[in-house]
Amino acid sequence: MRTVRVVAGAAAAMLLAAGCSSQTAAEQSGASAPAATASAATALVPEGVTDVLADAKKRVADSLSGNTGFTPPSTGPAAQKKGSTIAYVAADLTNGGVNTVGKAVTEAGAAIGWKVNVIDGKGSAQGRTSALNQAIALKPAGIVLGGFDATEQAAAIKQATDLKIPVVGWHAGAESGPIASAGLFTNVTTDPLQVSWLAAAYAIDQSQGKAGVVIFTDSQYAIAVRKADAMRDYVKLCTGCSVLSYEDSPIAEADARMPALISSLLQQNGDKLTYLLGINGNYFGGAKSALRDAGKPAAGPPYSVAAGDGDAAEFQRIRTGDYQAATVAEPMPLQGWQLIDELNRAIAGQQPSGFVAMPALITKQNVPTGDVFDPPSGYRDIYKKIWAGA
Repeated sequence: MRTVRVVAGAAAAMLLAAGCSSQTAAEQSGASAPAATASAATALVPEGVTDVLADAKKRVADSLSGNTGFTPPSTGPAAQKKGSTIAYVAADLTNGGVNTVGKAVTEAGAAIGWKVNVIDGKGSAQGRTSALNQAIALKPAGIVLGGFDATEQAAAIKQATDLKIPVVGWHAGAESGPIASAGLFTNVTTDPLQVSWLAAAYAIDQSQGKAGVVIFTDSQYAIAVRKADAMRDYVKLCTGCSVLSYEDSPIAEADARMPALISSLLQQNGDKLTYLLGINGNYFGGAKSALRDAGKPAAGPPYSVAAGDGDAAEFQRIRTGDYQAATVAEPMPLQGWQLIDELNRAIAGQQPSGFVAMPALITKQNVPTGDVFDPPSGYRDIYKKIWAGA
């Protein structure tokens, strides 16, 4: 088993932008699953779980029902400053998650009566600074950060807030809710512990409490280690399951590294290896060739499950049964609409909504026909009704 180290710092912004993991969130209204234990020194497991197989089955069933955790609050301020311009400052528009949220922000902006200017940070800190400066120069009614750490741009954000321009963010920090130290009115994201527990719950549920798992993480990012630790600790609650290995391998090098790593793990563990759990679906794109060469069926076992955000490549592998069984997806279109609502609350002088959408388990049973998971909770109509003052 490889030793995982936590590496914090500027590289963490890359993970925020990549959308491969949501950031830590306190359990708030809208999130119905149990909260994590309070102490970081203790295991990252849900409180009060005495029968983990029953807990896993409930998590999976609740998520696959499609009715849990996607309905925002139904009250809030009516639309403010109709006809105004706001800015969406994207970490990198070539990133699927950042682009998806940007499109949802633009759609929701039109619904509330705002024009949205999209400005591309082009994947670098310098580019994001330049994009934020461009946004501020527009003198917009508000600014949305798309996929990068607010603390990285604290100086520019302070400049905006000094000009009475409120700023909200998506994947802009380690927690959902306000980030006062960076001047952020609120940060919209799912809870990474809920993501991790849901991915691990799938393995426990499907194996009837007999999963043999290998966990893949990337220790360049503290949040990736936290997510992997949560999967490991949840699986360890299952007495009939086993964590066979905990592997530290860079996400960015998955295509190059995974074939040899998977071959080695298959040799070491044989048929005991039934589930591959990763903090990002990229691992499983890289694992395919080794699994195929070893004669493993595309439909599994081993079954690959990602605790990321759910992207088009993962959906395609799940849809066609191509060496991935499941992923955990963020409701990014909903989050884009929530960003507009949060910005409207800021402009109205109200508090953030406190809503934290749940992640969704995606399997062949419910995989979207398109590239994005968009929950059918009627959230667009809810927000439109709020903004209309109804």
